[in-house]
Amino acid sequence: MSAGRQGRGAAQMRPVELLRGYTRHAEGSVLVAFGQTRVLCTASVEARVPGFLRGKGQGWLTAEYGMLPRATNTRSDREAARGKQSGRTQEIQRLIGRALRCVVDLEKIGENTIQIDCDVLQADGGTRTAAITGAYVALVDALRWMRARGMLGVELGGDDSADLATLALRDAVAAVSVGVVGGEVLLDLDYPEDSQCETDMNVVMTGSGGLVEVQGTAEGAPFSRAQLDAMLALAARGIGELVAAQRAALARPLPADLTLATP
Repeated sequence: MSAGRQGRGAAQMRPVELLRGYTRHAEGSVLVAFGQTRVLCTASVEARVPGFLRGKGQGWLTAEYGMLPRATNTRSDREAARGKQSGRTQEIQRLIGRALRCVVDLEKIGENTIQIDCDVLQADGGTRTAAITGAYVALVDALRWMRARGMLGVELGGDDSADLATLALRDAVAAVSVGVVGGEVLLDLDYPEDSQCETDMNVVMTGSGGLVEVQGTAEGAPFSRAQLDAMLALAARGIGELVAAQRAALARPLPADLTLATP
């Protein structure tokens, strides 16, 4: 067990929560918590597509990401006040969009855009991985909303609420961080671990185990192939747990006043 992990073992995730229906207006909304990291994820359905897709009978999914000014231990200026987004923000929101597009059949959502918004309320490491994991759940609720209104080009049958194919989905997707801290491979780094790690890696995988994206950086000495394999194996284990948490959250009913089938 690594010192400073609040009792967690090296292969143990922080407590994970996925609270659906967290806001009233979005077609899908989730508050996701990885330990002390909190991210509000919403999925909004808009009856339009970018210009390059008009008339092609295909939809689009895009994402935006941001942090509240006091999401960290010191206040940061809003990026809107600065007049531009940081390179980090642009990188993360593109990652979120790529990860979700990988599992959505865009041809089956019609000429509609699903806009994902991920807002970090509190940051303690792993904000991008929490955002992807929570955004997937918000996306599923938005697709359920679309299905209830006949907006998806899918065939219904069986247990429609559980069948990903009836939601224009190919698979689930989730993400987790891994790293090397003090020579030890750790799962789901919090901020103190992330700030002192020798290697930092974010891994995005599908529910069936396919790799979507691997972002790995040696902060000092290079990491070995054996460490890489160990990090990927640990990430796969963590993502398996996250996908199970997603399924459990999606199996629970929404709050009564947010039932998706209600016009």
